[in-house]
Amino acid sequence: MAETEQKEQPETSAAPKKTKAKTRPKWLPSFGTQIIIALFLGVGLGLLAREIGPVGEEDPNWLTVTLETIGSSFIGLLQALVPPLIITAIIASVANLRNVTNAARLAGQTLLWFGITALASVVIGLGVALVANPGNSTTLTAEDGEDIGRSGSWLDFLTGILPENFLGISARSSVEEADGVIDVSTGISFNALQLVVIALVLGIAALKIGKAAEPFLQFNKSALAIVQKVLWWLILLAPLGTLGLLGNAVASYGWDALAPLGTFAIALYIGLAIVVFALYPVLLRLNGLSPIRWFAGAWPAIQLGFVSRSSLGTLPITERVTVRNLGVPREYASFATPFGATTKMDGCAAVYPAIAAVFVAQVFNVELSIWDYVLIAFVSVVGSAATAGLTGAVVMLTLTLSTLGLPLEGVGLLLAIDPILDMGRTATNVAGQTVIPTIVAKREKILDIERFKAVNGANPFDDDPVDENSVGAATAEESENENNTQESSSEEKENLVSA
Repeated sequence: MAETEQKEQPETSAAPKKTKAKTRPKWLPSFGTQIIIALFLGVGLGLLAREIGPVGEEDPNWLTVTLETIGSSFIGLLQALVPPLIITAIIASVANLRNVTNAARLAGQTLLWFGITALASVVIGLGVALVANPGNSTTLTAEDGEDIGRSGSWLDFLTGILPENFLGISARSSVEEADGVIDVSTGISFNALQLVVIALVLGIAALKIGKAAEPFLQFNKSALAIVQKVLWWLILLAPLGTLGLLGNAVASYGWDALAPLGTFAIALYIGLAIVVFALYPVLLRLNGLSPIRWFAGAWPAIQLGFVSRSSLGTLPITERVTVRNLGVPREYASFATPFGATTKMDGCAAVYPAIAAVFVAQVFNVELSIWDYVLIAFVSVVGSAATAGLTGAVVMLTLTLSTLGLPLEGVGLLLAIDPILDMGRTATNVAGQTVIPTIVAKREKILDIERFKAVNGANPFDDDPVDENSVGAATAEESENENNTQESSSEEKENLVSA
């Protein structure tokens, strides 16, 4: 036995070692620091651009053009990845329910808590709006509203989610005539809601088929890993995108555009802050969880949501902090976070439309009844999927205004500062997308409490994304532990035989 143990020691020492995650170069600041630096630089460069010269659309100065190009390029690249990300992430999230015990109950609890927090958020938004009266504090009038050229009725919404083709592609052509020359241009876009429906149907169908669908699900899993890898590269450019987006916003809008909407913007951010710093902490505390630990763990995703203005673009980080920092099981998180990135929108679909509806009603001198406020709450809870994780919340606002019978020109009143508003809205969305899986996991007794309570959570921006971006897959460390366990079992068997 002693000889056996001595022989086994070298083999044990030669066992595979845990692969260390790649970290950033020592000279490079942390990702959070990069974002903060970019925020200050963006504001500074935006103010400088206003001092240099004209910033209008007709003849902007070179700095404004540069900032606009950087920001729009970042958002354009982000949006280019949305279609494949929606398809692969939703299919994978549905398929991963196979690996979750009592999946139907978990899915039901997730939807229930989505609804509970959405209702609470819209009530907060209405309360803030009624106290602040943003429409009565602005110099804008009904004549300042712009025709946004789109409808937003429930019929349009319901028919719009039905796929017109397999990929949810839509095309729009425009004709311009200048100096006798007619220019026809056609733009192609993807309908995010239709993509969600297509992905859900494909995922459910794959589950129904069973074993025959395994090759398809494996292909989808690999495709998702590739898309998330590319998205990870893009996320690393977020500080540069932040500089361009914020700098262009400051240069283009300035105080002249912000001043008439200052009360509205302040009211919106107060409402969002109450949701993130009061509502969510209360719910966490009621479920026996520390709000401080949740905020520390979820912060990397929240800050990225703020600068990227896209819940789907933040999805890899959202899932990673939910699993690694908050202790939610990967099998459940891989369903809840992609699903939440398309439907859980407390900022865009609850607080914002509530305050905006009151603002538009006050500007257009429309008196809202108690039933109108009930309708706002109903639309916010039921119509959350209308935002579909994309930047902006115009679709949700048009849906709310049309339900109340308010003029859609009211949307045009708020478009001027929408990018500034969208930062706070998306950060709130992402916060909600992390808190709900955490609460549900705790209530279902599947939360890793020790990982949630860990003082130093994993920094997702320093991790090597190769082992983390496969939805539903085990981490390299977990796989390695399994291999080591199997090797140890084999060694024990050999020892018993030799003994």
